[in-house]
Amino acid sequence: MAAPTLLAISHGTSSDVGASAVAGLVDAVADRLDGEAPVRAGFVDVQQPDVPTCLADLRETSTVLVPLLLSAGFHVHVDLTEDVDAAVAGGQHVTLAGALGPDTRLVDLLERRLVEAGLTEGDVIVLAAAGSSDARAVADCERTGILLAERTGHPVRVGYLANATPQLADVVGSVRLEHPDTRIVTASYLIAPGYFQTLAERAGGDLTTPPLLPADAPAPPELVEIVVDRYRAAR
Repeated sequence: MAAPTLLAISHGTSSDVGASAVAGLVDAVADRLDGEAPVRAGFVDVQQPDVPTCLADLRETSTVLVPLLLSAGFHVHVDLTEDVDAAVAGGQHVTLAGALGPDTRLVDLLERRLVEAGLTEGDVIVLAAAGSSDARAVADCERTGILLAERTGHPVRVGYLANATPQLADVVGSVRLEHPDTRIVTASYLIAPGYFQTLAERAGGDLTTPPLLPADAPAPPELVEIVVDRYRAAR
């Protein structure tokens, strides 16, 4: 039997730079799976094609949908689950894989971004996450913060940019009051450049790392490996 198609579903963005970075990740996954499985891409919001359109185009094959999302929140547990259930009810063979995080390889990547940005002894790290109304996604982000603290030996606080508290700017302000002479490094726990990355950079930290996917560089091997692993596990 032919291998299932890997349908990589990202959030979608109005940022051309962010869209290009995500497309680069999908291309890298396709290169890694060349000869093993076909790879397609779609979006849960903002961009097209949306998930139902993608699945309708894949009626003649089995599909593994891999969310290019760092945490399993509303989009995974509700939007994507409903889309997959509807396709299965219509007779398709579709499996929903897990979100990308938490994963120690994401912590590897976060640590590398921090070192590249100039993290030094005594800095306090504030992890900047997108946020979600789903408590499970918030718990995933908090877990990543704990892993990052264990890895770096630095204190790590977590702040959110939308749909969850505490808000990133409030966390940065609180750390500033508690440690007025300490440098605050904002670690971007965001997939790609775009609106949320700009918000993270404006939240008051002394410096902010780039997102996990760089603007004009190859997709990090850690992200490629995680996407491929999620596909293979679900397949």
